[in-house]
Amino acid sequence: VCLQLRLMLASWLLQLADGELDYTSQGQGMQLQGNFSIAGLFPLHNTDGPPATLPALGPCDKNPPNKHGFHLMQAMRFAVEEINNSTGPQALLPGVKLGYQMYDICSGPASVLATLDLLMQHYQSPSTPGTEGGTDPAYDNSQSAVAVIGPDSSSKAFTPAALLGAYLIPEISYEASNQMLSNKFLYPSFFRTIPNDKNQVAAMIQLLIHFNWTWIALLGSDNDYGLQGMQSLSQQAPDYNICIAYQGIIPTLRDDTVQTMRSMVDSILLTKVTTIVVFSSKSILSGFFPFIIEQNVRKKVWIGTEDWSAATLISSIPRIHTIGTVIGISIQNAVMPGFEEFEKKVLDVMEQSDTQKLSNGSTSPGNDCLQSSDLYSLTRKNFLLEKYDITSSFNVYKAVYAVAHALHQTLGCDSGECQRMRVHPWELLSRLKEVRFLLGNTSVYFDANGDPPTGYDIISWIWRGTDWSLRLVGSFSPYPITLTVDDDQIEWYDTGDSRPVPLSICSTPCSKGYKKLLTGQHKCCFDCLKCPAATFLNESEPTKCQQCLPEQWAPPGSDRCLNRTVVLLAWDDHLSIVLLFFLASCLLMTSSTAVILLLNLNTPVAKSAGGQTCLLMLAALTVAAMSSLCHFGQPSPLACILRNRLFIFSFTVCLACITVRALQVVCIFKFASKLPLAYDKWAKKHRPEFTIFLVSITILLISVIHMSLSPARPSRDLAFYDDKIILECSNNFSPGTGIELVYVSLLTILCFSFSYMGKDLPANYNEAKCITFSLMVFMISWISFFTLYLISRNQFTMAANVVAILFSVLAFLAGYFFPKIYIIVLKPQMNTTAHFQNCIQMYTMSKQ
Repeated sequence: VCLQLRLMLASWLLQLADGELDYTSQGQGMQLQGNFSIAGLFPLHNTDGPPATLPALGPCDKNPPNKHGFHLMQAMRFAVEEINNSTGPQALLPGVKLGYQMYDICSGPASVLATLDLLMQHYQSPSTPGTEGGTDPAYDNSQSAVAVIGPDSSSKAFTPAALLGAYLIPEISYEASNQMLSNKFLYPSFFRTIPNDKNQVAAMIQLLIHFNWTWIALLGSDNDYGLQGMQSLSQQAPDYNICIAYQGIIPTLRDDTVQTMRSMVDSILLTKVTTIVVFSSKSILSGFFPFIIEQNVRKKVWIGTEDWSAATLISSIPRIHTIGTVIGISIQNAVMPGFEEFEKKVLDVMEQSDTQKLSNGSTSPGNDCLQSSDLYSLTRKNFLLEKYDITSSFNVYKAVYAVAHALHQTLGCDSGECQRMRVHPWELLSRLKEVRFLLGNTSVYFDANGDPPTGYDIISWIWRGTDWSLRLVGSFSPYPITLTVDDDQIEWYDTGDSRPVPLSICSTPCSKGYKKLLTGQHKCCFDCLKCPAATFLNESEPTKCQQCLPEQWAPPGSDRCLNRTVVLLAWDDHLSIVLLFFLASCLLMTSSTAVILLLNLNTPVAKSAGGQTCLLMLAALTVAAMSSLCHFGQPSPLACILRNRLFIFSFTVCLACITVRALQVVCIFKFASKLPLAYDKWAKKHRPEFTIFLVSITILLISVIHMSLSPARPSRDLAFYDDKIILECSNNFSPGTGIELVYVSLLTILCFSFSYMGKDLPANYNEAKCITFSLMVFMISWISFFTLYLISRNQFTMAANVVAILFSVLAFLAGYFFPKIYIIVLKPQMNTTAHFQNCIQMYTMSKQ
């Protein structure tokens, strides 16, 4: 019932056309009888003015002829004739003759009514029992089309694709590229031999990326082709950092749209874009470009779609060569051997038919393809066959051969003779999805969406004065997406130069290390701001300076982070080797001094220096010198614990020995007679040794408590330098360290005080000058180191710490022990008991 209602509606619409359709199935159209018929929908005339509303339809032959549509129709006739004339074992359809029905779809209503006429034929065709498998009915294929070739545009294709899809009648378009037609749910029987607009949009975007054109204007024609293409491109552009400064819809040229077009041109000029992408049909665009020329728009780059970039309808517009450079997407170049000769042959046949008609008053009955006087009048115009026409005609040629190959499989013609002579359109549809064949060097097949897996050529307009030509400058492949462009082949503007490539940007790209500070709604418009230190600019986030990792650094305005330099006193460093030689020298001196004193321990000089206490002092100085080894190499937990604690403890032992020795000497000469009981009580029972032990154990306890509460550990100082990592030990200035330093300072003051009190003692017992010198060198060394440590933490500072330790050791060696070694080794006459007694007597006499 639904089918009958639909076809009754179709019949009613056809009647409303009031006989203005001159291509109905009653024999008045351009037809060729055959076993199987293919319908062809071609724009043989142009329709000017606003589109009519259904079902109104004006006569197509009252409008100007469309030469491009004429060549498309001839391509279908050429393919059918070539298939019908093929013989031998390689014949595609042996024993089968293809026929056709041509429709002039000069407008959208014509396309719809032509489709309805085709559906009427299917409904009215008498059923015939099947030739195999029982009595399944089949359509009379000689009277109704098994497939449809066309129409020429997306706007005209939507309704026919939906109507034919409802009856699973295959339809192959040669120029309808709208990507919505790939929806198999809405258009299950639609195929095409022109690439999907999705691929064309991808090609345009890749072209913009290739030339770094990020600030563009986008125009689209006011039809399905232009609107869908413009929408798809505008949606994808932000993903590729392409900003659309202006979008405009080009209306059909009418009196009421003239001002609209002029306003569009003004808006384009205001944006100051260089590159303009025009996704438009050639018929609508031909009415817009005169306004571009009128306002003297020059030095622009125009990116064109396959529908207009190679069309003479556009290139023939007066002064079109002044608009700038045109780079277009074009259907891949194709060759159709014999097609031009076929058209010339048709013209000759037409002229002979005209002579015969003048003498006999009728057309030649032997020429079935010349049933229409309209076709006759179009052929006599002898339209020029251009490269653009051949390229599009090849798509028609492929479509016809695709139907023929599907018929070949459906009819079972592999054995050299077709096994069937009846076929349902839906049977042909299933075979059409599987066809795969070579046509010349071109592989023809359809993907799951009914689209061909073909790409595009990239072409450029070339002008020599007012002479126009096309130049192939590149290619685009969608599987995978690959764009190849020979930049040197493009002539920019009207200068003929291949370089430089014009800029089409809103803001000059920022230098490396400068982030983008957006100044408007478009991310292509921005100011540049240098990234601060310790940050870098990642290309994936050009508006944000990212923080470097703690182990890295970056100078201001950097595009990457650098690894920090590790600061430590390496064992193999030249400075370390010098310091190790210095340490070895100190150890040699302390050990040599110890040996000399040990061999002369019972001599007056050794006894006056402290006797066995001297050996303890030298041992402490040796340990203090050895503590400097903890400052070399990468810090370890043990080295951090021993580094300062070992030096402080050993040096405290040395200071304690000297302090107690100075106190003993002062007491002997100054206080023994005044306080004999107190002196005897302190001097006897090893009280000096106990004092040294008590002083030493106190600093040891302070250090142990300090390390227990706040142990020193290896640490990395990342704050002192921006570009360095200082490998050191923690807690260098903790409260515990302060207590240790205060304790050593107080002991130093006591040592200096007791030594100073003995400045008037006999020369052999007067240590004031030597100890003062040693303490001054000790204090100056450490004050210098701490000052340097506060302002610098490099290798030289670490080396200064070692030097301060060794200088402290050398100071006491030089100030306290070397004078005594000098007497022992070089002045043995002064190392006698008589000499010492004489010095004491002279001191006693001077006091009396």
